[in-house]
Amino acid sequence: MANNAQLQLPKTLMPIILIGIVAIIFLSKSTVTIDAGEAGVLWKRFDGGVVTDQPPLGEGFHIVAPWNNVIVYEVRQQELYETMKVLSSNGLDILLETSTWYLPKADELGYLHQKIGENYLERIIKPALRSAARSVVGRYTPEQLYSSKRDVIQNEIFEETRTILDDEHIQLNEVLVRDVTLPPTIKDAIERKLKQEQESLEYEFRLVTAAKEAEKVIIEAEGKAESNRILSASLNDQILRDKGIEATLELANSPNSKVIVIGSGKNGMPIILGNQ
Repeated sequence: MANNAQLQLPKTLMPIILIGIVAIIFLSKSTVTIDAGEAGVLWKRFDGGVVTDQPPLGEGFHIVAPWNNVIVYEVRQQELYETMKVLSSNGLDILLETSTWYLPKADELGYLHQKIGENYLERIIKPALRSAARSVVGRYTPEQLYSSKRDVIQNEIFEETRTILDDEHIQLNEVLVRDVTLPPTIKDAIERKLKQEQESLEYEFRLVTAAKEAEKVIIEAEGKAESNRILSASLNDQILRDKGIEATLELANSPNSKVIVIGSGKNGMPIILGNQ
């Protein structure tokens, strides 16, 4: 009898075990955990597919029907490093290295998934960036790309790429031109030209400086000449005699001088001999 009870016990537990297994499977299929920096697009099998009229699922734990599906997207800023070969305005090959900062628009994830899909980087961002880069670089010469226009080119590539991606539910934050590589012969020619221009500017600066110095000397000389002319015009014989007398008296009173006066000099001035 005891043996029969032991044999019947597993039979009574079988439904419970089956129910438990089904519940575990149901729960495993019905729960979704979305990590930090992510969001989920809900796809309903029996209710219209991709949900676009509701916000995407945010971070944390969620329960969904097991026959539905959740596609998780990273919504943090991401970087695309791209090296591409483009043509300048005169048809020369230019190697352009860029960094692009982008992220999907979180509130438009449903439309992004429905229209483009998870592989939106390859399907839309890279083609848009390459198209904008070719369009912009094709308007400039290698010399402009190498020197003065790099910031302008970077901004133009950013604006053209953003215009495309704004309609594709993707937010573009920045496009940075990391490097512009020209053919070696063109690069050397540009560097020589820039060096010659710099030397020419330096030479012109020296000429301008020298001209200003000469002008300064002329002005100073003219000033001194005018000063002497005014001084000469203001002097007369009486003033000169008075100045001579003052100088003679000061010299005569000097303890270190011995003065011998003999006769008189020109204009009645004394002649001074001896200074020991």
